[in-house]
Amino acid sequence: MNKPSVKIALSLSAIVTLLLLVAWMAGSFTDKIVAGITPLPIVDGAEAVTVVQIEKPVFEPVPATIQAKQATIISSRILSRIEYVHVRAGDTVRKGQLLIELEKTDLQSRVSQSKARISSVSARLTEAQKALARASELSKKGVMAKADLDKAQANHDTLIADLATAKQALREVETALNFAQVRSPINGRVVDRFSEPGDTVQPGVQLLSIYNPLSLRVEANVRERLALSLQLAQTLEVVIPASHKTLMAEIEELVPAGNPGSRSFLVKSRLPFTQGLLPGMYARVQVPAGIESLRLIPEDRVAKVGQLDVVWVLNEGISERRFIRTGKQFEGELIEVVSGLEEGDKLLPIPDAH
Repeated sequence: MNKPSVKIALSLSAIVTLLLLVAWMAGSFTDKIVAGITPLPIVDGAEAVTVVQIEKPVFEPVPATIQAKQATIISSRILSRIEYVHVRAGDTVRKGQLLIELEKTDLQSRVSQSKARISSVSARLTEAQKALARASELSKKGVMAKADLDKAQANHDTLIADLATAKQALREVETALNFAQVRSPINGRVVDRFSEPGDTVQPGVQLLSIYNPLSLRVEANVRERLALSLQLAQTLEVVIPASHKTLMAEIEELVPAGNPGSRSFLVKSRLPFTQGLLPGMYARVQVPAGIESLRLIPEDRVAKVGQLDVVWVLNEGISERRFIRTGKQFEGELIEVVSGLEEGDKLLPIPDAH
C-alpha cells in the first residue's frame, strides 16, 4: 500500500471515530424518554393523590435596623472640669444614678457668698422694719415730718427687694451646683462615653450616650405600595439573622411622609424585650405582599430522571407519565408544581420500574 492510500485510510478512520464519539455524547446509544404523555396500563388507582391548589399569603422581606425608641445624649449644663466618671460603655444604670461629677469648688463658694448676702440683707431689713414702725408712730403724733416717713418706707421696701434678689441668686447658684452632678435621666445602658476626668466641658457638649433596652424597635423603609396597606397595631414577623431569632413586632408608628428618592415610607414596630438585641443590628421585616395560588403535591410522588421531574397521573384508568416543573418545598413534605399539572389531577405512586 502506497503512502497516499495510508494517509487517506487514517483520515477516514479519524473522522469515523469522531462521529461515533459525538453520537455517543448525544445519547444515540442509550434509551431515551420521549417528552409528552406516555400511557401505561394500570390495575388499581386506589392510592392516587389529588393535586390541590391553596391560597397562601406572600411576604416581602424588607431590610431594617434595630433602634432604641428611648435614647438620650448626656451633656453638661455648665462650664467646668470633670473630676470623676463613674460608668463605662456597656454599664447598666438606673434613673437618678450619679454618672459624672464636675468640679464644684467655685460653685460652693458662690453658694456661701449668696447665703452671707441673705443674712446681711435680712439683718438690715429687720432694722429697717423697726425704724419704719417708729417713724410711723412719730408721724401719727405729728412729731416726724412726712418726708422722713416716706424715706423710712422706701428704705424698707428696697431691702425687701434686695432680700428677694439675694434669695433668687442663691437658688440660681444652688441649681448650678446641682448641675455639677450629672445623673441618669432614664433606666438604661451606656452606649459610649466621650470625655474623661480632667477634661474641661462646655454646656451642650455630649459626655455619654444611653439607651433603654426595653424600648427597642425595628425601623424599615417599606416601598409605598406595601406601606400604604399597613395599619397601626398590625403584627409583623421580624428575622434577626445575627442571633438566629424570629420575633413578632407590633407597628407603633407609620411616618406619614414618604422618601421621594426611594418612594418608601418609614415604618417603626415595637419589639418585645429579648436578650442579645442591640441598637444598630440588621433585621428583615416580613411585609405582607398579597396572596398567591399554589398547586401542591406530595414530594414522594415525584421521580427524578436526570434533570427532569416525572409523575404518573391517573387518567380514565390509564397511567400517564408526565414531565413537570417544580418550585418551592413546603412543610409536610409537599412541593409546589409550577407547570405540568392542574388542580384535581390524580397522582399515582412511583412505579417500581419505569
